Amino acid sequence: MNRLGSATSPYLRQHADNPVHWREWDADALAEARERDVPILLSVGYASCHWCHVMAHESFEDAETAAVMNEHYVCVKVDREERPDLDAVYMSATVAMTGQGGWPMTCFLTPAGEPFYCGTYYPKVPRGGMPSFTQVLTAVAETWRTRRDEVDQASAQVAEALRGQMQGLPETEIRIDADLLAHAVAAVLRDEDAEHGGFGGAPKFPPSALLEGLLRHVERTGDTAVLDAIGRTASAMARGGIYDQIGGGFARYSVDAAWLVPHFEKMLYDNAQLLRCYAHLARRTADPLARRVTEETVDFLLDDLGTGTGGFASALDADTRLEPGGPGVEGATYVWTPAELVGALGPIDGAWAGEVFGVSTAGNFEQGTSVLTRYADPEDAERLERVRAALRASRDNRPQPARDDKVVTAWNGMAITALAEAGSALGRPDWVNAALRCADYLLDAHVVDGRVRRASLDGLVGTAPGILEDHAWLAVGLLSLHQATGELVWLERAQRLLDTAIQHFADPESPGSWFDTAADAETLVARPRDPIDGATPAGASVLAEALLTASAASAPEHAERYRLLAEQTLRRGAVVLARAPRSAGQWLTVAEAALRGPLQVAVALPDGNESAAAARDLVEAARLGAPGGSVVVAAARDAVPLLAERPPLGSDAAAYVCRGTVCDLPVTTVEDLAAALAR
Repeated sequence: MNRLGSATSPYLRQHADNPVHWREWDADALAEARERDVPILLSVGYASCHWCHVMAHESFEDAETAAVMNEHYVCVKVDREERPDLDAVYMSATVAMTGQGGWPMTCFLTPAGEPFYCGTYYPKVPRGGMPSFTQVLTAVAETWRTRRDEVDQASAQVAEALRGQMQGLPETEIRIDADLLAHAVAAVLRDEDAEHGGFGGAPKFPPSALLEGLLRHVERTGDTAVLDAIGRTASAMARGGIYDQIGGGFARYSVDAAWLVPHFEKMLYDNAQLLRCYAHLARRTADPLARRVTEETVDFLLDDLGTGTGGFASALDADTRLEPGGPGVEGATYVWTPAELVGALGPIDGAWAGEVFGVSTAGNFEQGTSVLTRYADPEDAERLERVRAALRASRDNRPQPARDDKVVTAWNGMAITALAEAGSALGRPDWVNAALRCADYLLDAHVVDGRVRRASLDGLVGTAPGILEDHAWLAVGLLSLHQATGELVWLERAQRLLDTAIQHFADPESPGSWFDTAADAETLVARPRDPIDGATPAGASVLAEALLTASAASAPEHAERYRLLAEQTLRRGAVVLARAPRSAGQWLTVAEAALRGPLQVAVALPDGNESAAAARDLVEAARLGAPGGSVVVAAARDAVPLLAERPPLGSDAAAYVCRGTVCDLPVTTVEDLAAALAR
């Protein structure tokens, strides 16, 4: 029987009506494979994956294909977003066997979970040199029956190789210093596409963590060439088709080098990280485009990904089903023809919108349709907003992409961080309040008996345990709220999360090295740990940020421990910055902050209201002017550790600026604070 109907993953529920006897990954699935003496067919994907839907429609919904699967295999379906530990292990095996990875991922395992044959998408019928899925199923089943010794030997070798791959970063003599970071940034800039923005060629993914690290480098060094590169990338993405010019929010990636045609799925993790970058750019440069994209991305998060719980949904699908039960059509919700613009706006505004958004009869997408771009801003801003609103209303009447309502701890931690930082720096307390609501939900629902769970659906938390990135990003988010609100409770909750992470994820034999799964988590073929920053940063590099920030915000009895662990972790991350800097965006982000101390700004607020306006101005100047990675807290004297023994000066608020263990004299004016921050 198919056992996915009660799953907490929308992706698994999408397959609940398949004739395949799907079950979730658990000990019972492995036991059934042992009892039946058949392999496990492991299929891994996620809800907004285009080719996952294609393979499901072609094969998993087909009764004949399902019969072959059910007869010869125990069929296990996994949501990679809910079980990133499983995905990491078996993706490593897939890449090792085939030279490439991707989703859907199709792996054949022994009952012990050891992979012996792996691939990705298989078509219903042979094409393009690929065998059909049924051919693969039949061949693997035959091999299992007639050549078992070869299967056992191959699977044992693969398992041993996987365990060898999951070693931690080595200790090296490479130091985190200005020379290393200059080397990393220079290497990144050599890969810049100066014509179209971004780094490397097609397909192009938003370099989210890398942009944040580069911004912090600019603030430390004043390097205008780096700032120009950031501006080219940020502008090109914001004006291209990868950005939704009507509804806000970024698509997963661009299939071309010019950011024109997106792969239309919209992920929370991309948009949360990019919100942090654009808000930081807006704060640092006062660029109106960066400010607009920041505001529109927040609106996208709140309006399109917000859930009733306060958390944020994982993604919007790449595909739109134009008819119930029909195949998905990629981008159908978002693309336009000139006639459709006229139908929505009338002939005059429709023609004008075509010019503004680059819609022509030739089209830039499929079948004469166009993805909207906005390479220039028209002078009539009021008309533009009226047209955008009308197009959004018209688009809302089209069939819409499905939404993955799963609330993932790590990605919501990213959203908390971005909303809290953007809201406090740009004067939007409503954004900070949205971050607070999300944090309250995660702490209430996702922390069970002191341990973090990975995800929930409709308020019901799943059983999958949180991994390192879940603990790290939630801690970073709570530390951002501590700074945005000046309330001690958020620091204390972040410290509890960090202490849990230290207890369960640290490698006891290698200080500063971290596993991605807890010591008491399910034992897999290998215990995964990946130090590379990809579409989402490595758990270790995010934990380094949380430890570094906590060390600067905590009382001495906690600070030294966090500081030592942050330094040990960064020392191991130095090798990634030295050898693969484009895959070290988050490591660069943390290293830049560490090189500055990190910088601390403690604003001691006086009692009473007689100097409230001046105090408010001082706090705003601190939040607006302190570089990224600084720890900025404003509170009454002794209310939080950073304000211990740092009083206001008489009736005036006082700002204390410190770098590591060296502090300036307190200042009371915005001008003096700006001078202190500039030193």
